[in-house]
Amino acid sequence: MKTDNVLIVGAGLAGLFLALKLAPRRVTVLSQAPLGQASSSAWAQGGLAAALSPEDDPKLHAQDTIAAGAGLVDPEIASLIAREGPARVMDLIALGVPFDRTPDGKLAQSLEAAHSKPRVVRVAGDLAGKAIMDALIAAARAAPHIEIVENMRARVLLQDANGRVRGVWCDGDHSFVADETVIATGGAGGLYAVTTNPPEAQGQGFAMAARAGALIADPEFVQFHPTAIDVGRDPAPLATEALRGEGAHLINGEGQSFVADLDARDVVARAIHVERAAGRGAFLDAREAVGAHFPDAFPTVFAACMSAGLDPRVQPIPVAPAAHYHMGGVVTDVWGRTTLAGLWAVGECASTGAHGANRLASNSLLEAVVFANRIAEALRDGGAAGLSRPEIAAPPPVMGETPRAELRQLMQAHAGVVRDAAGLSLALDRIHALCDAHGIANALLAARLIVTAALARKESRGAHFRSDYLDAAEKKHRSFLTSAATAP
Repeated sequence: MKTDNVLIVGAGLAGLFLALKLAPRRVTVLSQAPLGQASSSAWAQGGLAAALSPEDDPKLHAQDTIAAGAGLVDPEIASLIAREGPARVMDLIALGVPFDRTPDGKLAQSLEAAHSKPRVVRVAGDLAGKAIMDALIAAARAAPHIEIVENMRARVLLQDANGRVRGVWCDGDHSFVADETVIATGGAGGLYAVTTNPPEAQGQGFAMAARAGALIADPEFVQFHPTAIDVGRDPAPLATEALRGEGAHLINGEGQSFVADLDARDVVARAIHVERAAGRGAFLDAREAVGAHFPDAFPTVFAACMSAGLDPRVQPIPVAPAAHYHMGGVVTDVWGRTTLAGLWAVGECASTGAHGANRLASNSLLEAVVFANRIAEALRDGGAAGLSRPEIAAPPPVMGETPRAELRQLMQAHAGVVRDAAGLSLALDRIHALCDAHGIANALLAARLIVTAALARKESRGAHFRSDYLDAAEKKHRSFLTSAATAP
């Protein structure tokens, strides 16, 4: 049995960029919603980091990436994405992405937290994600080698008798068989009650991979964006970090500054958490830095504020930390291969070693396009021979809204910005109870992996902060788990 197709599960930036790069090899892309929806990529405001200016250098970018990752970034991977990033920006420009330009026609680059140089390319201030996705969607729809299947949610990986991944089983008893399967399913922010992610982002990609036996790394490291706009919406709208790069300041309800505006995200998120817990509140004050220019400079943030009855030109923006990005995921090598034959992972669901314990701002889109290009280089030339037929797989249950709502509250309360053993143990016990009552849905398995690893990591490092273990351990280590490690 020989086929020559590649199956990509997920249609965000990583999935669509990979599909385009695979030409002329035939590829099928599964999207769990209409293209452009249910994708965190389309909501990305800040932009894409790359060392493009004469004053910058990929070595500096790699150094900043390593410093932000709190000791767990793989230096070779940091150097790889920094070196290959500028070429991928050129690829996006060739696809029609209208990155902002200076008056003399050069790419405009912004400064974001923990970067030593301005190196973030943006579109109309805060529309980078939407503009990139619009360009990729148009190119993918026009590409003859790409078949797009929308409203198709994958539930379980298909494997042959040797354990090789041969595709996926989806809702509605649809099966897709392929030579090579790539999961590009995004993150896990939807597991939390306060998140900037689409509700569909429930860690399903790394849960499916773990269920099939793939190795998972660092699931405890969940990045909380410090400045979600606190107006009671689900998902929470985002106030891009670029606002602070432009000079906006964080203040509490008494008008006092309480943290350096360009500190790393984990530091700022914890500082905001403390102010809110103390009843002082936290606000992003852009009145002087942006003021009347808000509608043109940051149209997405401006629209979100105005729709909530808040005018950021004359009022500070109330902010709160929100689950934003998952640094953990399916372990891959430098070409995007997982530990399972026939399975690759790219984007937020993957763990490449690029982000460590705390992702550097705007490195997520960078990592996605760099590794998508590398997977395409590995797969472009054709399929494997002598493959066996996949075996029938029993799909996991779908979790109902009531247990899902409870899970989100559990994760928010006990696996959030500040954690401790008592809260994590309570959450884990309740997750096991939910699994017993409702079956091990992908979202429950994903949450179980995150909480299990968080409970085991008895230190504070990067985005993982334990109030009962305030210091970082002397010995740095990554976490490696399979689904078996999380069983009761």
